[in-house]
Amino acid sequence: MQLIDSLVTQAASLAALRRDIHAHPELCFQEQRTSDLVATKLTEWGIPILRGLGTTGVVGILKAGTSTRAIGLRADMDALPMQEANTFAHASTYPGKMHACGHDGHTAMLLAAAQHLATHRSFDGTVYLIFQPAEEGGGGAREMIKDGLFERFPMEAVFGLHNWPGFAVGQFAASPGPVMASSNEFKITIHGKGGHAAMPHNALDPVPVACQLVQSFQTIVSRNLKPIDAGVISVTMIHAGEATNVIPNSCELQGTVRTFSLEVLDMIEERMRVMAEQTCAASGLRADFEFRRNYPPTINSAPEADFCRQVMAEIVGSENVQMQEPTMGAEDFSYMLQAKPGCYAFIANGDGDHRAVGHGGGPCMLHNPSYDFNDNLLPLGATYWVRLAERWLNLPG
Repeated sequence: MQLIDSLVTQAASLAALRRDIHAHPELCFQEQRTSDLVATKLTEWGIPILRGLGTTGVVGILKAGTSTRAIGLRADMDALPMQEANTFAHASTYPGKMHACGHDGHTAMLLAAAQHLATHRSFDGTVYLIFQPAEEGGGGAREMIKDGLFERFPMEAVFGLHNWPGFAVGQFAASPGPVMASSNEFKITIHGKGGHAAMPHNALDPVPVACQLVQSFQTIVSRNLKPIDAGVISVTMIHAGEATNVIPNSCELQGTVRTFSLEVLDMIEERMRVMAEQTCAASGLRADFEFRRNYPPTINSAPEADFCRQVMAEIVGSENVQMQEPTMGAEDFSYMLQAKPGCYAFIANGDGDHRAVGHGGGPCMLHNPSYDFNDNLLPLGATYWVRLAERWLNLPG
């Protein structure tokens, strides 16, 4: 493993920084303490900054040489609204808030890389250090773009990195094409006519129609979707009724749809709408159909993904660079990849053995109350960021 020596010697201080962030988690668009910390560190290292993009975002502008070429490196800063089960010394000090997805580690890795790049400046061009708020459902990437991220900081490509539990430390994964799905939500309200449960002929019962829709939606995946494509329709909430002897006036279905392409998403949304409206109409009921598109699919551009794999192989060896298995989870870095070429990659977080005494009883998986970022990744992830920026900016344009 070809790590940068100075980053290895700083491992303890990097871990202390990461644990400080972990102990003070902040939810989307509320990352004031975290953005203050980021801004202070970047300023200490002589890196000019701009604050306020996407509400609490921070962008560092790191220049060297004379080239006008530029690259963007992004880390997310926000935590999740959940109670931490861990009781070790750096556990969350804020009830109901937790860094359960490793954004504390992502922030620390990019800060470590920023310090090294600022000290050595072994590149020719500009590195934009993007510290993004509100990845967990707030669409912070979208908001930074709306505030002029790519107009104010023109860059050739943008890159992201996320830890991934369950794989041995020292491994990376990067692949061209779709790597994470679009995230979408639906709500369908079926309006009928309530009545006595003993006299259903006097009512228009929405519950059997709702049950029919839950089953029918799965035929969209099995009969309308190409077998080589991927899509998930999950009805996760059904709300109806208040008493066992009363047929309710209405029934509400809610759930999620995940796809790897917008074309598949368009088809699923339209088929669900038609099914809901016409199935209800066939039984004399009416449907209100709502469909909200959240994050688009995360799609890596092939040249940038291949470039990342080359950088990873130089650090850990090609045998430790895996192909990225697509996941139906979603990521708002997708907005950045819609605007710029780039690659969203994974760095292995291990199986949880790194956790200190006092961790919760559950597995060390993302969005789990017993999760903790693996501090052993900090020099490795920072080395990746440094080598990626240096290799990119030192190549011919």
